[in-house]
Amino acid sequence: MENLDLSKLPKHIAIIMDGNGRWAQEKGEDRLYGHYHGVISVRKVVEAATEIGIDYLTLYAFSTENWDRPEAEVMGLMSLFVDTIAKEVPDLHKNNIKLCFIGMLDRLPEAAQKALADATAHTAQNTGLTLVIALSYSSRWEIIEAVKNIAKQVEERQLTITDINEAIFAQTLTTKGIPDPELMIRTSGEHRISNFLLYQLAYAELYFTDTRWPDFRKEDLIKAILDYQNRERRFGKTSAQIKSN
Repeated sequence: MENLDLSKLPKHIAIIMDGNGRWAQEKGEDRLYGHYHGVISVRKVVEAATEIGIDYLTLYAFSTENWDRPEAEVMGLMSLFVDTIAKEVPDLHKNNIKLCFIGMLDRLPEAAQKALADATAHTAQNTGLTLVIALSYSSRWEIIEAVKNIAKQVEERQLTITDINEAIFAQTLTTKGIPDPELMIRTSGEHRISNFLLYQLAYAELYFTDTRWPDFRKEDLIKAILDYQNRERRFGKTSAQIKSN
């Protein structure tokens, strides 16, 4: 913590929580064992983000492609989501954390949809860390839905083609009102972004670690932030221009 520059913290961190299943299999356990331990990492990282002073934290919990996994694993995950939300919301609320969920939520079982809606409503007025959970999420789906939304507004003459710009487009995404991530972390040694926030990650710094998600802790988060703080973010400019500013 003492090495962090608190004036240069990323406002928004996004994490692809990868490696639960492989972590469990390496220990001779089934994949759900890894997902249960992954919940502990979520709790620890949320606590750390709050302590450090991060404003937004987005966690990629379940992609639309994950529906193709073995049925037992998917059903176990759905049950885990419902149980975890029920257990964690009181503490999240007590710590002034606001919960948001993005993705094709109507594909989730009814019990999960209700748990998400209740958690969202319960924490809606909180003003601390905004915790965004991407569930049944696909960035390509999100972008296509945004295009449809804008096309409909043009068709209904609420917009003209010349009105369309980056700000308009961003307002039609599921992350409306949330700043783009400045740092994206992926655990477990994979070096891809797997259909996650493709539009929003345009200028994010990408950080990959071999650490499996169930082993990821506060120290790992700080390490990623320190790496981010040691990078020069140019946004298309030259180093000389950045230094002169």
